[in-house]
Amino acid sequence: MLSVKIELLQTLAQVLEKMSPGAGAKAVFESPKVAAHGDLASTVAMQLAKPLKLNPRQLAESLRSALLDTPAFQRWVEALDIAGPGFINIRLKPEAKQQVVHQVLSQGAQFGCQPATGQRLLVEFVSANPTGPLHVGHGRQAALGDAICNLYQTQGWQVYREFYYNDAGVQINTLATSTQLRARGFKPGDPEWPSGENAAAYNGDYIADIAADFLAKKTVRSDDREFTASGDVEALDDMRLFAVAYLRHEQDLDLKAFAVHFDNYYLESSLYLSGKVDAVVQKLHDAGKTYEHDGALWLKTTEYGDDKDRVMRKGDGSYTYFVPDVAYHISKWERGFEKVVNIQGTDHHGTIARVRAGLQAANVGIPQGYPDYVLHTMVRVVRGGEEVKISKRAGSYVTLRDLIEWTSKDAVRFFLLSRKPDTEYTFDVDLAVAKNNDNPVYYVQYAHARICSVLAAWREKDGGDLASLSEADLTPLQSPQALALLLLLAKYPEMLSAAAQDFAPHDVTFYLRELAASYHSYYDAERILVDDPVVKRARLALVAATAQVLHNGLAVLGVSAPQKM
Repeated sequence: MLSVKIELLQTLAQVLEKMSPGAGAKAVFESPKVAAHGDLASTVAMQLAKPLKLNPRQLAESLRSALLDTPAFQRWVEALDIAGPGFINIRLKPEAKQQVVHQVLSQGAQFGCQPATGQRLLVEFVSANPTGPLHVGHGRQAALGDAICNLYQTQGWQVYREFYYNDAGVQINTLATSTQLRARGFKPGDPEWPSGENAAAYNGDYIADIAADFLAKKTVRSDDREFTASGDVEALDDMRLFAVAYLRHEQDLDLKAFAVHFDNYYLESSLYLSGKVDAVVQKLHDAGKTYEHDGALWLKTTEYGDDKDRVMRKGDGSYTYFVPDVAYHISKWERGFEKVVNIQGTDHHGTIARVRAGLQAANVGIPQGYPDYVLHTMVRVVRGGEEVKISKRAGSYVTLRDLIEWTSKDAVRFFLLSRKPDTEYTFDVDLAVAKNNDNPVYYVQYAHARICSVLAAWREKDGGDLASLSEADLTPLQSPQALALLLLLAKYPEMLSAAAQDFAPHDVTFYLRELAASYHSYYDAERILVDDPVVKRARLALVAATAQVLHNGLAVLGVSAPQKM
């Protein structure tokens, strides 16, 4: 149906262009809010009526007559009606809707994908401090980042996944001193252990594990480093390096369990070691965008829309955290990434204006609004009707690995993607493991498995060849349920494009739930393995196409499409 829609849209543009030069650019179809009104709609008559000094309904009637005289509308359109002040409602013939089955079956996993554009995108996500296990908020970020990458890949972009490690600063020192205290035999609650709301210590059991392995002189390996412990409790620098490598390895295991991979791990420390931080400060100074006040170096961020100027270098000579962020984003730009997306928690909202101001003030050619941000809220976890707030292992929060072990990778991904990123979300562990229609991931996966079961029964009984269904006569697909399913399949490519543009993988979850519901309705209304061979092959082709689109959509989310459940 996608090719049909394109043909009709081109025809509409040509007719509009004849009526008024330049009007063809306004040729757009919408989906009617009420299905009974038709399959496609256009408001172009109301848009053009005023500049053409015509009554919108009369203009719509003239358009109707002109369109119905074209070969494309005669071939594919069953009815074209005018409603209200000038809405044009189009109802397609069944054969127009049936075209999508051939397209899905012939294109397979590529259905919905666009040709390569040559455009490059860098998505930075997770970017957790190497000071503890990944928590549920990191899980939401990992699911979002990976799904956004997958969405852009369907649109022909070259996508690059990056993890930024904040391996420099106060939190790393806190990690080292906490590990040293554990190695000396102290634990939370002891007089020697830092206490209070802002105490500089990490209390989770994982710190004890790090200390024990350090004393045992173990070797730890992560994606980019390997370190062997000295076992010397007084060697704080050794302990720091060992603890970071240890937690890097632990986070690697978390990400592997979540089936998330990265193309690059970028270290904050490298920005200092390479001189990039000092270089960006010099750029800002040379551009006249800094000043000294109260012993600190300030950036004139108010010149770029910030509510107040920001400190860059404190009185003790250390830089505030947004300064290396500016250097990091200049590095992204210099590496050729003209489009960059950062997936971060809503607590990072205040840094957006500072980073963008720093990039503009540096005057290196970066456009305004660079980079894009997707901010997400944290996640509440409920189990047995009660909120789960802590993990014994982490000490103060539920870890991503806890959630995966309690449910599954598929459930965690689908659930964490099922709401807009900036909305509060409660993860119900009991619902995530339920095998019923209330569980959205089970509902969608079950629809796929149900179709696979039907196809397997056909192959076993009739020796059917799945590839042959792409040539099936689809004329029998005339029922309301079949036509509704066909129309929904045809919306998949446009849904993908819109979801990518809006950084909205939740749109994919909504679509898949709607598609699964449409399939279940169709399955309940019509038997598929009937005696009539023509009818049977048409229905099999329809459900095979549905299974393919379910598979494709789940793949965008990083969720499996099981053949049996």
